[in-house]
Amino acid sequence: MADHTAHRHAGGKRQMKLGAFLFGVGHHAAAWRHPDVDPRAPFRFEYWRDLAKKAEAAKFDAVFLADNVALFGATPEAISYTAPVYTGEPLTLLSALATHTSHIGLIATVSTTYLQPYHVARKFAALDQLSGGRAGWNLVTSGSDAEAANFGLDHQLAHAARYAIAAEHVAVVKQLWDSFADDAIQADQASGRYYDPARLRRVDHAGDHFRVAGPLQTGRPPQGHPVIVQAGSSDDGQALAAATAEVVFTAQQSRAAARAFAQGLKDKAQALGRSRDSLLVMPGVSIYVAPTRAEAEAKLARLQAFVDVAGALASIRTFLDWDLTTVDLDAPPPPPPFTQGWQSRQKLFYDLALEQGLSVRQLVSRMSAARGHLVLVGTPAEVVDELQAWFEDGAADGFNILAPIFPAGLDDVIALVLPELRRRGLFREEYEGATLRENLGLARPDADFPAPLSPQTKELVA
Repeated sequence: MADHTAHRHAGGKRQMKLGAFLFGVGHHAAAWRHPDVDPRAPFRFEYWRDLAKKAEAAKFDAVFLADNVALFGATPEAISYTAPVYTGEPLTLLSALATHTSHIGLIATVSTTYLQPYHVARKFAALDQLSGGRAGWNLVTSGSDAEAANFGLDHQLAHAARYAIAAEHVAVVKQLWDSFADDAIQADQASGRYYDPARLRRVDHAGDHFRVAGPLQTGRPPQGHPVIVQAGSSDDGQALAAATAEVVFTAQQSRAAARAFAQGLKDKAQALGRSRDSLLVMPGVSIYVAPTRAEAEAKLARLQAFVDVAGALASIRTFLDWDLTTVDLDAPPPPPPFTQGWQSRQKLFYDLALEQGLSVRQLVSRMSAARGHLVLVGTPAEVVDELQAWFEDGAADGFNILAPIFPAGLDDVIALVLPELRRRGLFREEYEGATLRENLGLARPDADFPAPLSPQTKELVA
């Protein structure tokens, strides 16, 4: 179990965790049209390198990369409206970034639906080794027919089926990470003994969805297990997170709703025998900050002026299967179809429209600003007041920061928000450790050795 004091600095005050969510040229849907942005920047490694180094110098816990396995946009309007988030594969990028950073965590999104457990275990173990223990896996199940079509399926799997697969998948991945004890590799040149046979085991998993022999090729990762992150907020997603996640990334619009979500999730984890501190909840927040409120509001207004409503509606249709293209823009939105994909986000947007009486046009504006995440606009003190209120009320253990545009939005947070957080003792001055687990205050898992050696393992290491 994690030691709760690991979340505190030397003075004993609990501090929040912060992730830098790197996303194309910014999290606002129209970020790529802003004159201060280079829309071709994501195609260059130097762009990502500079953002990661900037986040590390500011002592962020991690950089976070989202991913999916399809180009969303069944229509030219949707494709042209949404700039590509990243044109390559996130683990490749993070492996390169590992060579230019030394402390910041490196979290990548990989789907349990379309990549086998052995591949996932091996890739993240390798990233953990290359980075000296800084890898994190954002586990997703994928939620679109477009992704399914790239893997030979006519339609995505049912929501419950995807999460059943995910539960078995992550269990196998953990077993693979534990197939080597920490001291299994001796590399004793004098004796000629490389492995200790008693400290290596196969997995020999045969379940409903996977058959995996093991062991892993890489040895045990430096962190034991790379940190497991999850972003699903549906009932199925919460059940999986309570059992397996160590960090949960969520979209919440109000402090009350965020507190209910965070504490409810920790209740579920505790009921499964876990410590409440072994699971960190980090809502996303997009921050528009300036020395005066008027300047901050102007930053948001400038981006909102670039929003193409027709393109946004087409994007919503492909992303959420919610067709608002034939609806009166000044009328309330009809209910979404609540399909097999993106259930929690469909519900979030519809509930938001109902609670605040939003028209379709107003909902599109809200969605464009941060895809349903919290948006804070104001002075440094006003922004930090709200972050502190969420943190101290139990609504968040920290936040994943969604800069509206890069690099300027991240620069604003570093220059204006972090000093105020530090002045209040709410964010670190220096990293506490060398690994992502150490900086997040999460315990390193035990590999549960010794264990009986199977005949196959004896034969393998003979």
